[in-house]
Amino acid sequence: MATELPETDVVVIGLGAAGGVAVLPLARAGLQVIGLEAGSWMNPGEDYRADEIHNNVRSLVTTGHKVGSEIPTFRTSPDQVARQAARHPMMNAVGGTSIHYHAQSWRLNPWDFRVKSSTLQRYGADYLPAGSTVEDWPLGYDELEPYYDHIEYEVGVSGKAGNIQGTIIPEGNIFEGPRRREYPMPPLRSCEYVDHMKQAALTLGLHPYRGPAAINSQPYQGRPGCAFHGWCDRGGCHIRAKSSTDVTTIPRAQATGNLRVVDNANVRRIVTDNTGKAIGVSYFRDGEEFFQPARAVLLGTYTYENIRLLLLSQSMFHPNGIGNNRGQLGRHYFGHWDAQAGAGVSALFPFDLNIWYGAIAQGVMVDDWADDNFDHSGLGFIGGASLHAYTEKHPIAAAGMATFGQVGKRWGSEWKQFVAQNAGRWASAYVQTNTLPYDNTWADLDPNVKDPFGDPVLRITSGPKVNEPKAAAHAGSKMLEWFRAAGAIAVAGGQGGNGPALSTHAHGGTRMGTDPSTSVTDAFGYVHDCPNLGVIGGSVMGTAGARNPTQTIQALAWRTAGHLAQRLKSA
Repeated sequence: MATELPETDVVVIGLGAAGGVAVLPLARAGLQVIGLEAGSWMNPGEDYRADEIHNNVRSLVTTGHKVGSEIPTFRTSPDQVARQAARHPMMNAVGGTSIHYHAQSWRLNPWDFRVKSSTLQRYGADYLPAGSTVEDWPLGYDELEPYYDHIEYEVGVSGKAGNIQGTIIPEGNIFEGPRRREYPMPPLRSCEYVDHMKQAALTLGLHPYRGPAAINSQPYQGRPGCAFHGWCDRGGCHIRAKSSTDVTTIPRAQATGNLRVVDNANVRRIVTDNTGKAIGVSYFRDGEEFFQPARAVLLGTYTYENIRLLLLSQSMFHPNGIGNNRGQLGRHYFGHWDAQAGAGVSALFPFDLNIWYGAIAQGVMVDDWADDNFDHSGLGFIGGASLHAYTEKHPIAAAGMATFGQVGKRWGSEWKQFVAQNAGRWASAYVQTNTLPYDNTWADLDPNVKDPFGDPVLRITSGPKVNEPKAAAHAGSKMLEWFRAAGAIAVAGGQGGNGPALSTHAHGGTRMGTDPSTSVTDAFGYVHDCPNLGVIGGSVMGTAGARNPTQTIQALAWRTAGHLAQRLKSA
C-alpha cells in the first residue's frame, strides 16, 4: 500500500536539463514544487575526474541505476525482434544529462519551426521528403525568442551574437534569427587550431563563427570561468564552470524555499482520476511506494522515458496511455542519428594540432550549409548540417583514429607506429544534420523485454530514410573541402548513413501541435486529453535543427512552466 503524501502545487518528474529549469519559474511564482529525481546529487570533487576510462569508456558514473535497467530496444522494421542497445544515453542525477553533455547551447534557426510551409513555398510539394510526417511547429522563432534570451542569462551562456534586432554582426552567426541583445558572456577563448580553421573557412567564402556554450568564459553568477583543462565531452565540471542545472537553476529554486528535491525517486506511474485529469505521481524510494498528490504534473525526463511513462500510465480514461487516445503517443519520433553517424569526417595534417585540452564547445562553426541557408534546387533534399571544427582530444580516443589508407590493419606494430606519429596530427568534425519525423519510425512498448519492476522497456522502430543521408553526404563533402583548405593531407568520411537506433539527441514522440489527431500536446506542452499534465523535453519538438537541442528544450521548459504558474496562480 502506497504512503500518500500531502498535496503540493506541482510535481516535476526529472531534474535534468528540462525539469531542472522548469522548477525555477514555478518556485519564483510562489508555488510549492516537489522535484522527483531518479538519481541524487553528484559530488564534483569526487565524481568528476580527468580520467578517460571513467568518463568515456565506462561512462560517467551516475547516482541512480534506473536508466541502466530500462535501456530501450530497437529494430529497423516491424517484422524484426528488437535487440537492446549497449547503454542508455541519459543519466540519473540531480542535473541529469546537463552534467555530462558538451554544453553546446544553440537556438534553432527560424526555418526549423516552419519546415513544411517554407519548403512548399520555396520548392513545392515535390521537395517534401517521402513518408515524412513533418508539420510546422505551433509556435515560431519569434515567440520562443524571449525564452531563449531568458535561458542564456539565467543558465549562463557564452557566445557572440550574429543578429541583434536585425543588425547583422559578421563575427557571429549571420544566419541566426534576430535576438534582442548580446550574450551575457563573450565566447570561450580561441586557440591556434580554431583560429587556423576559421581563416581557412574565410578563404572559401564561408561565414565562420564561435559556437555558443553553456560554459562560463568568465566568472558569472558566483561561478568561475572555464579552466580549459578538458574532459567536458562526457564529464562534469569539477569547478562548476559548466552551466548544468545542478549548479544554476535548481539551487536558485531551492533558495526560494518553494522547491523540495526528492532524490532516488523511481517514478512508475502518473495517476489520473475518472475524468482523465492528473492527480499525482506514484514512485518508489528505498523499496517503499509513495503517492505524491499534486494540482499539476510536469513530465521532464529524457525523451525515451517521457514516452514510456505516458504509455505505462494507463487508466479507464487513458486505456492506451496518457495522450494516446488518438494513437499519436510515440509517433513522430526521430533522432540526430539518422544521418550524423554516417557523416563523420576526419582529417590528417602534416603538423601537430595541439588540441589535447579545452572544450568541444570551444570550436568554430560554419552554418552556410545548414537549414535552408543555401539554394536546394536540384539537390533532391531539404535541410543540411552545421559544420563544427573543435578541440578536446584524449589518448584513447586519439588512438581510435582513422588510418587514412596508410596502414592496412588496425593492430600490430605498423599500426602502433602510425598512431604514435600521427595521434596529435588529426582532427574530426561534428557534422550535425537537420532531421525530420517519418511514418516508418516510432516508439512503443517492447512486449519481450522488462525492467526489474516487470514493466516493458521502450522499443524503437526506425526504417530507412532518403533525405537525411543525402543532406549529410552533401555537408560532409563541404567539411572535406574545409579541411583541405586548412592544409589537410588526407581526409576520411563524409558519406551519409542511417546511424544507430538510440540518440543523445532524441526528439518527438509527444509532439506539440494544434491538431490532436497529429500531436500529443498543445502549443504550451500540455497533453490534449490531460490539460494539467505538461510535457517538457525533446519529446515535444517537431523538427531537429542542425545543432544540439538543449537550449531549445530549456526555453520550451521555461515557457511551459511559466504558463502553468500563471494558470495555477489565477485558479
